[in-house]
Amino acid sequence: MAMLWTAAAFAADPQTAPAQESVMLRAGKADSFYHGLATELAAELNQPERGSPKIVVEESQGSVQNVIDAAHDRPLALFTAPPNVIIEARRGDKPFGKHAGYEDIRALFPIPFQAMHWVVRQDSGVKGFADLAARPFIPGPSGTFAERQTAALLKILGLDTQVQMIDIDSSAAPAALQSKQVLGFATAGAYPIAALQTLAGDVPIALLSLTPEQLDQALKSDGTTVALTIPPGTYPGIDRDVTTVALPAGIFATTHLSNALAYRITKAFWTGRPTLGENAPRWAAVTTDELLVLATKLHPGALRYYMEAGVKVPAKLR
Repeated sequence: MAMLWTAAAFAADPQTAPAQESVMLRAGKADSFYHGLATELAAELNQPERGSPKIVVEESQGSVQNVIDAAHDRPLALFTAPPNVIIEARRGDKPFGKHAGYEDIRALFPIPFQAMHWVVRQDSGVKGFADLAARPFIPGPSGTFAERQTAALLKILGLDTQVQMIDIDSSAAPAALQSKQVLGFATAGAYPIAALQTLAGDVPIALLSLTPEQLDQALKSDGTTVALTIPPGTYPGIDRDVTTVALPAGIFATTHLSNALAYRITKAFWTGRPTLGENAPRWAAVTTDELLVLATKLHPGALRYYMEAGVKVPAKLR
């Protein structure tokens, strides 16, 4: 499934037609957050003027399987993953086990982070997390990033037994908020979340912001997340910075991918990133400042691009 095609498409005369290089990008199930990002990314990189090999998005079982496959039998594929999954694999945590191939994984560039959004009605009187006590709130579908982060934060704040948690399908959350069945809900995604922009246009909403102390507590309790600021104007009616936590992620490969291809893909991404951000706004916030949170050395081909572009690359990523 994850292979490099160096002769994938020929015209009628194979002696004169050039080979079309293709690289597989493994990115979760078809309805997943990462698969959606990969589809947007491939659409941009596959523009002829970008100079990238053809990127072919392939469905996978998720980030854990992507990392396992990269180390075992898919060494030439690109893949999406949060940095913590690679760290866990290198430690030999379950379900990975020890394998030298995990050390061959290298980063190319960041992709939009999954940011926590704690949404409440503006007229609910809720100004902070303590105000959720004894009120109906939807934490997100069981087992999701949003639900886990919400449960962890409420426990840290001593509110885990006080908030009235409502377990309903996430697709029904906006309607429940509009009808005042609940005062709010948690959701995660790269900002701006289109559905949330639509909701904010229908009913005034607010986003709960973490205080410095709450942020510090949240980050210390969970080594997978980073601090993130949702800027004012991202959603209608929200005119201030919102401090939250987010799950970082990136595009990774292994050292088996050639330096030349890694260079071309990385260059194509950053060259096309402004256009990608116009077509899919959640890419607009991706910058080279986020390289450090990938917590993995850069692929030599990617590093060559960053050095040529004048990007300051921390020593630990080289």
